[in-house]
Amino acid sequence: MNLREAERFLAALAEVRAAGGRAAVATVVRVHGSAYRREGARMLVRPDGTYECALSGGCLEPAVADGAARVISTGEPALVSYDLADDSIWSLNIGCSGAVDIRIERIEEDEVTTAWLDMLRRGEAAVLVTPLSGVAGRRIVFASGSAVGHLANPALECEADARAREMLATRETQSAAERFGDVELFFEINVPPIELVVFGAGQDAVPLVRQAWGLGFAVTVVDPRSAYLRSDLFPGARLVTAPFDALPTAVSLRPGSFVVVMSHHMERDRQALRFTLAADPFYVGVLGPRARYETLLGHLRDEGFTPSPAMLARVHSPVGLSLGAETSDEVALSILGEILAVRHGFEGGFLTGATGSLHRPVARRALARS
Repeated sequence: MNLREAERFLAALAEVRAAGGRAAVATVVRVHGSAYRREGARMLVRPDGTYECALSGGCLEPAVADGAARVISTGEPALVSYDLADDSIWSLNIGCSGAVDIRIERIEEDEVTTAWLDMLRRGEAAVLVTPLSGVAGRRIVFASGSAVGHLANPALECEADARAREMLATRETQSAAERFGDVELFFEINVPPIELVVFGAGQDAVPLVRQAWGLGFAVTVVDPRSAYLRSDLFPGARLVTAPFDALPTAVSLRPGSFVVVMSHHMERDRQALRFTLAADPFYVGVLGPRARYETLLGHLRDEGFTPSPAMLARVHSPVGLSLGAETSDEVALSILGEILAVRHGFEGGFLTGATGSLHRPVARRALARS
């Protein structure tokens, strides 16, 4: 669930509560074979059976909403399996070759649930651990340096703590069910939004920032020209007016940041590239042909800054996927497609002919061409 989805989910929950009602949350906890979305996808079901967010392309939600009615009424969680194939007695006749297990629970106002919802609201990295072996049970939520709640078994809680801390430390993004002896736990991961910093507020940055915001990114736009940094052009973005020779004092880049250098000005791009490489972000995209990027590197070396191989390995030049993009909207789509592929560990190739799961990094091997 990206930031925009989380905002919709929380806003819908707030509306239900303000009206004095109760809602349920349905979460995908296991996927067998092929399915539209992966573990951790969730939707909110209102008392009247309407819902917010999605678990599929729209075909699964009505059945889940029907199942949620009893859960809202009784308060008893349910773990329901839905076969997506078209040859099963319990089939939804969707035509996919898989099945999904969905945990449906009424949203209460207990300490753990409140803490988890607060972390979603803040976009904080956290892991919610829920027992699946027997749908009722105590839960615990882990964040950096803290935990709220407890599992029923102290020894199991220690194992869950270690696994959750590992997920947070390695920045895992995929929720999953894992077995510990006879008990199966679901580790639901909330990750902070992708932090995208765009150096340059030209016309082609407008669709890039707009599309990135729609995908749930946290976007910062940096430019020395205050007239270009307009909130109507870059709604939702943090706007920083700063000369590019003063970037270290004006901009803070975290290790997991994604950066696009696109000021269309050689000197500003050189300064932005030097600052960015020294800050060691996760990804650096440089707009323009490869020869221009090589020229920028030459200027950096001339002034005594020689990027290490590790720094250069993070650079994508030319930036974006090979889509034949021409317009600024198409270029933005190309760049964001590459960012998502890199973020999730995929190569960004064609899906045609691929077999097996399309949602896991190992799918990259199935996409490789001979």
